[in-house]
Amino acid sequence: MLGSPEAQAIHAEYPAIDLHADTLMWSRWFGYDLHRSHEPPLPCGAWAGHVDLPRMREGGMGAQFFGLVSLPVVRGTRGLARVIHEQIDELDAAIARHPAAMRLVRKAAEVEACRAAGTLGALLGIEGAHSLEGNLDNLDTFAARGVRYLGFLHFSANEAGFPAYGRGRSDEQGLTPWGRQLFERCEHLGVIVDLAHINRRGFMEACAMATRPPIVSHTGVLGAFEHWRNIDDTQLRAVADRGGCIGVIFAPRFLGAHGIDAVVHHMKHILDVVGEDGPALGSDWDGMILPTRGLADPRGLPLLTDALLAAGVSEHTIGKILRGNVMRVLEAA
Repeated sequence: MLGSPEAQAIHAEYPAIDLHADTLMWSRWFGYDLHRSHEPPLPCGAWAGHVDLPRMREGGMGAQFFGLVSLPVVRGTRGLARVIHEQIDELDAAIARHPAAMRLVRKAAEVEACRAAGTLGALLGIEGAHSLEGNLDNLDTFAARGVRYLGFLHFSANEAGFPAYGRGRSDEQGLTPWGRQLFERCEHLGVIVDLAHINRRGFMEACAMATRPPIVSHTGVLGAFEHWRNIDDTQLRAVADRGGCIGVIFAPRFLGAHGIDAVVHHMKHILDVVGEDGPALGSDWDGMILPTRGLADPRGLPLLTDALLAAGVSEHTIGKILRGNVMRVLEAA
């Protein structure tokens, strides 16, 4: 394992949970094997091949949220739900091949059980409500298959609302009436609402509705770097006030610079604004991003822990960033 003995000890105590990696779309497209350690050649390795179980173990991880992706296109398009099911099928098949290596988990207690058993936990989150094809009952079906969060938007408007950037962007409009129904269905089912990619008005309306903690699974923050993808301090407070957490993305274009220190800069800003219950990991590995230097895959996570220690962040707070804040949200949901 990379990192100092102190960082390695912290990861042993707080096995990391990352809120967003799009690995299963590569399994669906190309048969990417989660059980094999990959060293993908450039240039492909720049934007894919970041996550597998051997490197998760080397990086001191306990669980990974796998994002379920379908093409964000015109609302009402059919076949998008099928694409989500096919990615879940890929995970189910991977687990069936080596059931002692990875387990599908839904609850915080199940994540802890994986830790005790020496098994990696796999959690599921959908990126974009367009995958529901305008049918609320599809959410029930996905929840029954283990989906734990739903991102309302991706890169296009859909039945629920409007994106921060992309096709159909509208900064003046918030959640649609259907989107409000969807929000209520999520909370009824215990599906966490993910506010990544949604426009600011929809974001704030969702937080105003929330009776359970929302998350932002992968983002940067405007207080650290000015970019359309990043959220402001009012949004940070809105999520934190409802008990949620914010996953910091590992993409330099949204961080504003290359290197682990850029990730620390964003995390420190969240700590300054909302305190230690706010930040989490939201890598966006395998999401067609170029990860920042030092965090090209999970093996670099102890180096991030070392950088946080060097920045004066306490071991207790690092434990919350790596694991505790996500576990709290899971328990509340």
